[in-house]
Amino acid sequence: MFDNNDGRNLTDVFKELQQMQHQIPQEKSYVPQVQKAPKIKIQNTFNSRPSNPYNQYKNYELKLSHIIIGCSILIIGLAAFFPKNTSFTKSYAKEEISEISEYELNRHRLNIQNIISENANMDRVKEQVTEERDVEFQTEYTNNPSLPKGEEIINVEGAIGKENVTAVKTYENGNFVEEIILDKELLVEPTSKVIDVGTSEFLAKHKVHIGDVMYLVDTGKLKESVEKDANDVAEITKNMDVKLLELPSEEWCKVSYDNIEGYMKTSNLTSVYSTPNIVEKNRIQKILIKVNIDMALNRTSGLTLNDYKKIFTNVSKDTNKIFENNYSAFYNAEKKYNINGIFLASIAAHESAWGTSQISKDKKNLFGYGSYDATPYESSYEFTDYAEGIDTVAKSLVKYYLNPSGTKIYDGELATASFYNGPTLKGVNTRYASDKDWYTKVFKHMETLYNRLQ
Repeated sequence: MFDNNDGRNLTDVFKELQQMQHQIPQEKSYVPQVQKAPKIKIQNTFNSRPSNPYNQYKNYELKLSHIIIGCSILIIGLAAFFPKNTSFTKSYAKEEISEISEYELNRHRLNIQNIISENANMDRVKEQVTEERDVEFQTEYTNNPSLPKGEEIINVEGAIGKENVTAVKTYENGNFVEEIILDKELLVEPTSKVIDVGTSEFLAKHKVHIGDVMYLVDTGKLKESVEKDANDVAEITKNMDVKLLELPSEEWCKVSYDNIEGYMKTSNLTSVYSTPNIVEKNRIQKILIKVNIDMALNRTSGLTLNDYKKIFTNVSKDTNKIFENNYSAFYNAEKKYNINGIFLASIAAHESAWGTSQISKDKKNLFGYGSYDATPYESSYEFTDYAEGIDTVAKSLVKYYLNPSGTKIYDGELATASFYNGPTLKGVNTRYASDKDWYTKVFKHMETLYNRLQ
């Protein structure tokens, strides 16, 4: 109502109040308000005469003026006390609006009605059951020095046990929630699963197991026991194969060779994994080990066509390349007539001096076939090529020298055994050559040719 910035002083304010006092009686609208004033003293109508209306207004005017003057002083004092820029309405309004905004932004208000409704509709059921259940087995691991390091095998299969279980199960709306076990009764004991874990570095290195085949790196002795000074039971040639039986330690192993069992150092053994070409070497070694002066010649050598090519290629004594160019003829004769082809080639090398004799050059006859001591050149057969001569001599040896009478040989024919004295070099020598040392000379050629496989 009063602004302390409008330039008025306290005297002007009092004057305005006095003017307002003189205007009050003229306004009839104030009469009812005078009657309601709490501090107006009303005369007792029973003990006194009617009051003068003028006096009534006078009392009212005095009381009202006091109130107005007091309020004005209070307002002026408050205006002087607070700064000019202070705005109570604006400050408190902002604070109140801020609080209300924060409350209205809470989007996670709890809906008590929904919570009560949801819990009221929940169907919670408990039941006690007794049922048979599986009992899982345990898994045990044991070290096994007879297995490659890191490899695992199942030694004992595990078996699930059985038990009776009494429990209280809880369901909510048909869904299982939890259970409380009351009692258990074991019916069948579970069987533990046992897994062997390999520890042998030797087996792991060569990728082998007990019972596999291994090969000798060098010729070695088979011992009676794992002691270095133990008695020898056999000698095994380089590249030969043995069967691995036991592994008492990483240094020694027990093996079987040609039905003979014994012990040898693991350091002298290898495998296909460690030595990929060992199988081929073993094949050749098995052929070479059977080569001896008393070997049977009425059977194949076991060599392949590539073996023949390897044997007869670049032989220093074969200056005219006759044997190199006809190695397949010796191989074919072996397959057709069941004769050792190296033996056949050794006779040719001995009789023709590796294809340098006059008969071999002129008549394509490497064997001096048909010759007599008196007239060797004239009496010898002549062939169209070396392969024909090789084939003819092979059939003759099979039919007359190498097989007993009546043996089935080729093309449905039977051996006559006209000059048969055994299927060996010495037996053939008896009727084939006048030189009694012929068989040893031929065998030297055989050894030379076989050794070219190594």
